[in-house]
Amino acid sequence: MTVYQWLCLLGVPALIAALFKYLHSLVKKNALDTAAVKAGLQALLRSQMISDYNKWEERGFAPIYARENFENCWKQYHSLGVNGVMDDLHNKFLELPVSPPDES
Repeated sequence: MTVYQWLCLLGVPALIAALFKYLHSLVKKNALDTAAVKAGLQALLRSQMISDYNKWEERGFAPIYARENFENCWKQYHSLGVNGVMDDLHNKFLELPVSPPDES
């Protein structure tokens, strides 16, 4: 067997192994990045819902458009992972009346 044949025989599997290792590292990095983005998005949604709840709870009511916005945020937040604290806040938000107390 010639030197060229030996290099081809040993070089191709090594090259393929290096390529698979590189691709695996990309997939792993992508999974970590995805988890970080998911956690960040969940934190932003949580912050928005807490802010909305505090705003409308102070006013004593939550109009329909505020409810729709809160519900949309909650659905997206919930799809990222279950959190009992936000479920409780969601229920409290839905208990707020839809019109100001003096207009009832």
